[in-house]
Amino acid sequence: MSEVQVRGLTVEYQTSAGWLPAVADASLDLRAGEITGLVGESGSGKSTLALSLLNAVPAPGRIAAGTIEVAGVGDLTRLGGKQLRKARGGAIGYVFQASQNSLNPLKTIGKQLLDLGRSHEVSDLRGLIARALDLANRMGLDGKRVLDSYQHELSGGMRQRVGIVFALVLNAKVLILDEPTTALDMLSQASVLEIVRKVHDENQLSTLIITHDIGAISEIADRLAVMYGGRIVEDGPLLDVLRRPTHPYTKALIGATARITGDIDAARALPGRPPDLTTVARVGCVFRDRCPFAVAVCAEVEPPLEAWKVGAEEQIGRRRACHVDPSTVLSGTPGTPAAVGEPA
Repeated sequence: MSEVQVRGLTVEYQTSAGWLPAVADASLDLRAGEITGLVGESGSGKSTLALSLLNAVPAPGRIAAGTIEVAGVGDLTRLGGKQLRKARGGAIGYVFQASQNSLNPLKTIGKQLLDLGRSHEVSDLRGLIARALDLANRMGLDGKRVLDSYQHELSGGMRQRVGIVFALVLNAKVLILDEPTTALDMLSQASVLEIVRKVHDENQLSTLIITHDIGAISEIADRLAVMYGGRIVEDGPLLDVLRRPTHPYTKALIGATARITGDIDAARALPGRPPDLTTVARVGCVFRDRCPFAVAVCAEVEPPLEAWKVGAEEQIGRRRACHVDPSTVLSGTPGTPAAVGEPA
């Protein structure tokens, strides 16, 4: 069962060149009990898509098209005012990338939790604090000490865990984490990811983790979605995508990650630079200029994100947006004449 259904989502930002899409025609499901990893290089549109799930795209941005259906809430793109505030935190909990920036340095964590409860008109504030203490303790923190602390008295890993407490204390069933391990050392990264998995399983959440680190997400996610140039270019069950990447960008990301390849010397960085709002292709495939598999049609027609089929048999849960035959991407070696393949 899907807690969140995103359909045809397009998010635009106003620039000197006009309204330009940061996310284009994105469709994604977040299912109960599953962790979905959303990966891609910086500027691919991951954080913009995540903020859209709160209907919180900052100015000068806007949701230009699409729907975001949340179970028990409705289409977030049509909500405003009190209804939208209730959905933020009450239905969807969000942990921001720089956790310290979302905490008030002048108030203790406990006082900020009380402020959160009052803003959501929680009548049982003692119950709210009790739940926060329980969540903190389950995540390996000294709950009482943390609630009595200011944010500068906590380490980076502790602040990330506090962010999860804030996200879940109102009983949200959807958890979104934006780059939860970026500012942490390797030991703290492993600890935070282990805690995310534990809390996710205990509460049967629908969890979305946004990251550029495909290696880190490979250790925790159930499903994987890959973004490039504002488009979701491939998604499916995590292990299947890692073992059988059928989009050239996914294949390149995996090949550049030593944690997955198991060989630092074999890992190869992607050539070129990812596009930004002003340089992303408006016609054809957004990845074609960096793609060693590109064929003529890639410059003319944008490939739709659709089910991957082998013959008439659909590969369960797999979607891809690519003109090149999957077998060519799977078997070809990027950069060689054989990899260029034939038109799809």
